[in-house]
Amino acid sequence: MIEALPQALALILTPQTVLVGIGAALFGLFVGAMPGLSATMAVALLVPVSFFLDPVSALTAVVMTTAMAIFAGDIPAALMRIPGTPASAAYVADAYALTKQGRAELALGICLVASAIGGLFGTAVLVLLAPWLAEFALRFSGVEYFWLVALGLSCAVLVAGPDPLKGAVGLLVGLFIATIGQDVTSGYPRFTAGIPNLLSGVSFIPAMVGMFAIAEILRNLPTIRTAAEVQTRRLGSILRGTGAVLRRHPVNLVRGNVIGTAIGILPGAGADIAAWISYAVGKRFSKEPEKFGRGSEEGLVDAGAANNAAIAGAWVPALVFGIPGDSVTAIVIGLLLMKGIQPGPDIFLMNPGQIGAVFLAFVLANLVMIPIGLVAIRLCAKVLLVPRPVLTPLILLFCMVGSFAIDNDPFALVIMAVMGVLAWAMEENGIPIAPAILGIVLGDPFEKHFMTTMMKGDGSLAYFVSRPIAAVLAAITALVWLAILWGLVRRKPRTVTA
Repeated sequence: MIEALPQALALILTPQTVLVGIGAALFGLFVGAMPGLSATMAVALLVPVSFFLDPVSALTAVVMTTAMAIFAGDIPAALMRIPGTPASAAYVADAYALTKQGRAELALGICLVASAIGGLFGTAVLVLLAPWLAEFALRFSGVEYFWLVALGLSCAVLVAGPDPLKGAVGLLVGLFIATIGQDVTSGYPRFTAGIPNLLSGVSFIPAMVGMFAIAEILRNLPTIRTAAEVQTRRLGSILRGTGAVLRRHPVNLVRGNVIGTAIGILPGAGADIAAWISYAVGKRFSKEPEKFGRGSEEGLVDAGAANNAAIAGAWVPALVFGIPGDSVTAIVIGLLLMKGIQPGPDIFLMNPGQIGAVFLAFVLANLVMIPIGLVAIRLCAKVLLVPRPVLTPLILLFCMVGSFAIDNDPFALVIMAVMGVLAWAMEENGIPIAPAILGIVLGDPFEKHFMTTMMKGDGSLAYFVSRPIAAVLAAITALVWLAILWGLVRRKPRTVTA
């Protein structure tokens, strides 16, 4: 790849590619900041435009859009407690808590810089270790993915709050919602109440928007700080404050980078699971775990770094073996084939210049993210100065647009409203909604991998730990649940005998 560097630089630094990249970054910023519009949707919208672009410009647009959209999802998460993308849901409580403390710009600055560093780390791993990492990822079968998903679900309970039992209840609510629709093996309708729109299940994006945004509106609590409480800072002060946080938590940054990249290379895992697991690990080893969920800077560093590190990691199996690492790289594979580039082990020999240009696009995307993101933070922080009676209807309008735009289905608005009322009722009773969100996201792959493994093992539960990697993941998952149970035992009030 070193020999192809001059050719890669010549391809990436053309005026067309640079302009396309900057335009794609701004587009990703807009889509990611819109509640309900994910990075996957942003990339999907770029496909028609890619017909008119050369391969390097098209792939650069995808990289720029994805990286910026993942960060931009943190903006509504911090300002309005609405995750812009699913990856932001893991730490939305911390970002929003910092905003209520008058430190919205610091929260977003941590997310921005941690994301950029995580993206650069993931890119370095992609360049240096792509073939080896892809070979490792191929060792994962359905049983390994079952335990990986189970670990992600377990981590959601672990970080749910001071009461793991209520966290488990929230997770079970999410898993139940995930079962609505057709059975993954027989196709038989479940819990649809005879409503045809539910045969395909509960759409995740409207559910997520409703459970965060509509529930927040229903609670009718002040989400907007006044002008006297929130002061917009100069860009330099944002960077200095963020730099001080990262210097205090270098281990969290490195750990988030490693976890994000490692999980990103596993096909089908993606930034969502990476953020949750990194956040859970950060809480487990933190000296101040009680701050997680209440404005923890450590939690933002851990999960923010893992988010973007996972993006580059997902390209490893996509480029080397043509196996999508997540939904975005599934689109990328189709784009590569459309441009006459065949993913596979020979891609580095047949197209060294173009692939080298893609690697440079990752570097450029994470470097450009910082100045564009800083300006976005400065501008978006002014949203906090808008009076609540004006802002609340606008938030509701954006939520409706984001929910409807996923499938162009008016029924999505019904799902959004129902999930909002459900989430409001849950939080009124102290049941956290973050585990429920993860249950909805991972419920389908959890069931699918469970049924696949049961069929492969002829119904034997021993098959779930018959492979070395599966056994290790099972042991880690068991340890997480032991930690949860130990926490419950320690919290149990002791009876005092006379």
